[in-house]
Amino acid sequence: MAILEVLHFPNTQLRIKAKPVQQVDNTIRKIVDEMFETLYKAPGIGLAATQANIHQQIIVIDISEEQNQPLCFINPKILSCDGEQTTEEGCLSVPGIFEKIKRAEHVTVQALNQNGESFTLKTDGLLAVCIQHEMDHLTGKLFIDYLSSLKRQRIRKKLLKEKRTNKK
Repeated sequence: MAILEVLHFPNTQLRIKAKPVQQVDNTIRKIVDEMFETLYKAPGIGLAATQANIHQQIIVIDISEEQNQPLCFINPKILSCDGEQTTEEGCLSVPGIFEKIKRAEHVTVQALNQNGESFTLKTDGLLAVCIQHEMDHLTGKLFIDYLSSLKRQRIRKKLLKEKRTNKK
């Protein structure tokens, strides 16, 4: 397997809307495996294919401490959501930045797993937040888009400065 390169904000590829997966085949399963490997190496709890410059509707999530509860969502759709929670979010594509974001507390999502089987999952808490966060990536949205434009500008400048500093 290969570790995928995770794109960082403000890379414009992060804004591309992902296309539905037409067929879950060995190519898609290989992408899922590489996404999990990348997620665990990062380390993170969620990764959308868009973040790896793969513009297909694939998300991998594992919120367990032991990294032993992998969840794959292909062509995910939120069927319902309710309630509200505010949690501090971070993102592999916006390294070192953490901000409080409001999201639905409960979500019901329908998707395909890596075997192409349809499933529905009702969840809340961290997993609900993570699903919403990763699904935003599939539409070209980042968690910092929920912040004021001034905050986004500051984050952009900070990340660009760090990128220049790291190149030296």
